[in-house]
Amino acid sequence: MKTLDDLLGEGVSGRRVLVRADLNVPFDKNNPGVISDDGRARAVLPTLIALRDAGARVIVMSHLGRPKGEPDPKFTLAPVATRLGELLGSPVAFAEDTVGASASAAAEALADGQVLLLENLRFNKGETSKDDAERGAFADELAKLADFYVDDAFGAVHRKHASVYDVAARLPHYAGGLVLTEVDVLKKVSESPEQPYVVVLGGSKVSDKLAVIQALLPKVDKLLVGGGMCFTFLKAQGYEVGKSLLEDEMVSVCADLLAQADGRIVLPVDVVAATEFSADATHDVVDASAIPADRLGLDIGPRSTALFADAIAGAKTVFWNGPMGVFELAPFAAGTRGVAEAITKIDGFSVVGGGDSAAAVRTLGLDESAFGHISTGGGASLEYLEGKTLPGVAALEK
Repeated sequence: MKTLDDLLGEGVSGRRVLVRADLNVPFDKNNPGVISDDGRARAVLPTLIALRDAGARVIVMSHLGRPKGEPDPKFTLAPVATRLGELLGSPVAFAEDTVGASASAAAEALADGQVLLLENLRFNKGETSKDDAERGAFADELAKLADFYVDDAFGAVHRKHASVYDVAARLPHYAGGLVLTEVDVLKKVSESPEQPYVVVLGGSKVSDKLAVIQALLPKVDKLLVGGGMCFTFLKAQGYEVGKSLLEDEMVSVCADLLAQADGRIVLPVDVVAATEFSADATHDVVDASAIPADRLGLDIGPRSTALFADAIAGAKTVFWNGPMGVFELAPFAAGTRGVAEAITKIDGFSVVGGGDSAAAVRTLGLDESAFGHISTGGGASLEYLEGKTLPGVAALEK
């Protein structure tokens, strides 16, 4: 892959550079328009600053949420443009469309060192279309806006979308520093992890993580399973799980995985079980083998947290994807916090696999620098570890 350094070496002063960023940031549910976690915006800053300082005319594009191929005020990137300007220390212009009159005029008006953010890419059906011609037509219009293309949106490289895959075929293309770092880190933990290698998986569903479990199980010394997905494994052990999240169709699959693992899959021994999904619900710590019929598990318990922390302590490599419980609700955050803190203390290399795990690190106020690497792409990192080809990376390699 050609890199951002290659592009800067060629000279970009006065030239327009189209940068695919991942600005799919979460917003405060109680304060519309207020960004609750700007981690993804901060992650792309080094690339934007390098281009800006080199005199490039920078055009940033991103998606936000899942609008249905047409403009939707709920998913506008306007607040992100404001926040991006604050982070950069200089105003960021905002185009009210992606490839229409506003975008064209704003791109033409850019001076050297200025930055423009286009409106949400997914307001156009061509961005996510599975029809090559429709997607390509949208990519054609995007490519007309600039002279070069830089992809620094690792969180989107697993999508065969116009801005990720097709634009790279239409412009001289380069990998941003974030994409390069992510690929290097994931290559390390998937191909040559230093042993002992411990993987911590959480989140809601076994079905979402099945492929990565199958890919990593032969490589790991311990696979620790928490979150909602642990209850399907507990059911596979013959335990009743009350009203906890359960994928009935995956129980036999979990039983097979436990048999294959030969003791390397570690499950919770106690859970925090509540009467309902609420911060105010009555809750107690119960044995994982004795969850009451009228309760649902919302976090791993203190003995499980200690068990997981002990397994993590001796690791030289740790990969973590998925919270241990509903960390957004204070009564059910202790498991995630305990596991995260254990990861920060290892004498080795740790990777937080993006998504909810990265959000948990910031929400719980943990020191981000205490982790070896915090990925910006949960889905992309999992697909990489599964051994899948990532369309955005493949496009950059051509």
